[in-house]
Parts: sequence; structure tokens; C-alpha cells
Amino acid sequence: MKTRILLALLAVLAISACTEAPREEGQVLHRGLPSEPESLDPHKGRTTQAAEVQRDIGEGLLSYSATGELVAGAAHSWEVSEHGTTYTFHLRPEARWSNGDAVTAEHFVIALRRLVTPETAAFYAQFLEDLVNAEDIVAGRKAPETLGVEAMDDRTLRLFLDRPTPYMLSLLTHPSTFPIHPGSIEQHGEDFVRPGNLLSNGAYVLEEWVPGSNIVIRRNEHYWNNAATAVDRVSYHILVQATAELNRYRAGELHITSNVPTDAFQTVKEQYPDELRASPTLGVYYYGYNLTKPPFRNSPELRQALSMAIDRDMLAKKIVGRGEKPAYSWVPPGVANYEPAVMSFASLTQKERNNVARRLLAEAGYGPNNPLEVELRYNTSDFHRRIAVAIQAMWRDVLGVETTLVNEEAQVLLANVREREITQIFRSSWIGDYNDAHTFLSIMQSGASANTPGYANSEYDSLMQRAADQPELDRRRLYLEEAERVLLADHAVIPLYFYVSKHLVSPAVSGWGDNVLDYHYSQHLSLSASE
Repeated sequence: MKTRILLALLAVLAISACTEAPREEGQVLHRGLPSEPESLDPHKGRTTQAAEVQRDIGEGLLSYSATGELVAGAAHSWEVSEHGTTYTFHLRPEARWSNGDAVTAEHFVIALRRLVTPETAAFYAQFLEDLVNAEDIVAGRKAPETLGVEAMDDRTLRLFLDRPTPYMLSLLTHPSTFPIHPGSIEQHGEDFVRPGNLLSNGAYVLEEWVPGSNIVIRRNEHYWNNAATAVDRVSYHILVQATAELNRYRAGELHITSNVPTDAFQTVKEQYPDELRASPTLGVYYYGYNLTKPPFRNSPELRQALSMAIDRDMLAKKIVGRGEKPAYSWVPPGVANYEPAVMSFASLTQKERNNVARRLLAEAGYGPNNPLEVELRYNTSDFHRRIAVAIQAMWRDVLGVETTLVNEEAQVLLANVREREITQIFRSSWIGDYNDAHTFLSIMQSGASANTPGYANSEYDSLMQRAADQPELDRRRLYLEEAERVLLADHAVIPLYFYVSKHLVSPAVSGWGDNVLDYHYSQHLSLSASE
């Protein structure tokens, strides 16, 4: 009797083992995401993490190939007028929303008007500054309906520009320029971006979002290029700590990491030489000052002193240590048709810089009898903390400055930086949205939504305007380079190092391409049959 019972139990266990954890159907790609996207609304998102997901679920007029070349997106073709001020786009007749509705030119018109409407408070509103009336609309002087965009018919969209804009096509790949389904907003209001409500015109549809855990997207069966999409479902795992992400990769739970932790980089390089993908990318890691309040508002000497006292070479090699280059300019090297300006002290030794920094600190009114105390804020991360601790020590040892470190959750830090009430110095970064110096220089113009330090210099603004008005590319470049020299001379920010993209990519993944923008659309990827 006991034998029969045992055999029966074994049979049940065997059946359970076969049915307990069924494999997910189709190809499921698991990717790391270093922080929670603040929103998947194309006009409310601002971080690279939000854009990463937005590029999977939405599609602009143009897109990028796996290796970073501009390719057709929702528009299959376009023409640019002789003077470069009128763009005509022809939408794909097979372009569809995830509910099967046709994507029309009017959907782009609605989205672009919403982007510049003041009530939207879009972070990227000034992306469209070169379109007719855009600046006046953002400033509240004209109605959104006057924007230089028109639906000629359901499949023909026309943009009217005030001036030739060399980077316009690249700009139209950005999530902030993606179309919006008007019926979705009418039905759900601000909740139109929630799972189940969000209609997308890209390769994937938002299926699930568990805050602090993961975001799941599934194949959009109505996407015009669905036949070429191999991955059926993508799970973005939100992993704030890079070490935790690495452990998940080692355990086989991730196919792609968003980063590689500094302290493990050399080990990873030795253990996974064929899986580590490190490539130059257009991004700068920097510290910003609150330029609207003392002590930094009217003290370029103080700003320069703190900047010069930082040993960028040591920081890049010893603290970061993954191939990053020390930053002595604001615009990274490698930007098309541009030669970055260089800080005036770049040719000095660090010892010489320290001596000048001490003199400048004294000129600013600080010293042993009046020590400077500052507060440095950074978003919670072991990596950012390590850099902050190193710079805290440099400022103390070289200048006698006492620095209080404050770590905050990313969204709290962003809110504090925007308000400019309690911040003094803050950690930030800027990743190029398109391959042009304008994507870095424009954010420092007076009133720009991304101008978090509150920098304002009429000479800088004038040079940027002259560059915008210049149709001749070489002359435009000279104005932009001079504007960067003005910015660097003001020491409005502290560029620390230039990014190198660092990912671990499983051998099971095919279709990955390195590119300077570090864009990796899930629709370009596939998994081996064993996955």
C-alpha cells in the first residue's frame, strides 16, 4: 500500500515538474534599466531611461538603424525645399496604431502642437524652436494652432521652418516628436499612458508596468514592419544598483545590461571579453551650479576655483576607470562637423591648476578665516557616491572647502534642481539627442527648459542665434564653437568626463550594433533558438 502511495506521489510530482513553470511563448528579451522612467508620455519624459522604452513603443517620422544611420520611420519618404525651410513627409499607408487605426498626418500635427503648448510644460518644447511660430507659442504669445506644421492630407505632413536646420531630420527621431492618438487622450486624459490605455505606433505595446520592478512590452501586431520583428516580448528590469544588474546577468536572468559597474569592469572584461560592448558615445557627466543664488551667482572666480581643483584625469582613470575620457570641453569629441573648444587651464599640470585655484578662491573672498561650505547633491547610486566622495576630498585637500553630500532619489533630485531653491551644486549628465553640437549647446541658452543651472549670458545667446540664422554650415560651426568658448570661460558648469557606453550583451542576442548615440531598439534584436 505504501509503495502504491509513493508511486502515485512521484507521478504527481513528475506531472507538476512538467507543468509548474512553462516557458514563455515566443522570444522574450530581458533588458536592464538603471532607473524608473518618470513617464512614458512622449512630452513628459526627459531621461534616457524613458526614451529607451519610448523608442520601442513609438516611432517618429524617421528612425535609426542598429548602427546609427538615419532611416525611414513612419514616413517612407520626404523632400526638403531648395532653401531648406520646408519639409514634406509622406507617411506609410500601412502605418497603424496598436488598435488597428491608421496613423495620419493629423496625429503628428496634434502631437507637435501639444509639445509646444505652454500648459503641457514639455521638457523638450524647445526642440521645435526652428519651426514657424514655435518660440512665440512656447512663450505664450501665440496659439498652438499657428505652429508651422500642416496635414496636407491623411498621408502628407509639411513642416515650415524659419531658417535652415541641419539637424532637423535627426531631431524627428526623438520621442518628443512622436505622434499621439487623439482618441486615447480624449478617453483617458492624463492616464492615456497607462498599460491597457496607451496606443502605440511602434514595434511594441505597453503591457505592464510594476513601479520599481519592471516594464513589460509586447509585440504590436499592427506595426507596419511587424514581419521583421523577431522578439515577441521585452521585459525591462528596473535595477538601480549596477552590481545587482551584473549579478542578474551572471545568473542568466538578463540578456542585456544598461551598464557595467566600475569596480567590476576589469573582471568583467576578463570574464566576458566577447560579451562586453564598450563604445564612445555622445554624452557628458557634469556637476552643475545653481547660478541663480549665492555663492555662485556672481562669482566666476569661485566657480573656476572649484572646477580647477578637480583632478579629471585621476577621476576618469581611477574612479570611473572604464575607458572614459576626462572632459575639458562641454561638447564631446566625435560630434559631426565640429571641433570642441577647450578650457583655458587644460594644458596646465594638476599642481599648477591647484595653485591657480587657491588664488581664485582667495579672490572670491574665501580662505582659512572664511572657509567655504557647500552642498553637493546626487541621485542615489554607489557609483555617483564614489565620484562625489572623491571630489569632496579634492576640494578639501586643495582648497579647504567643506562639502556636505546629499543623496536623493532621482526624481526628487530633478525636482529640486528645477526649482533652484535649495540646490547649490548637483550631479547631472547630458546625452546627445542627435549628432550635432546644437544638442549640447542649446540647453545652456537663457530660458531653455534643460538649462538646469539657470545660466544666462547675452553674448552666448547672441552667438547661438547667429548660428541658427546661418545657412552656411562652416560659418554656423564657427559661431557654435565661439559660443562654447564663452560658456567655458564663464565656468557655468563643471564637465567631468565623457561617456563610453558599456553593456553586457548575451551571445544569444543577434542584431546589436554599436553607435555614438547608444540607441538599441529591441525590434532590431533577436534571440537564438535555444532562448
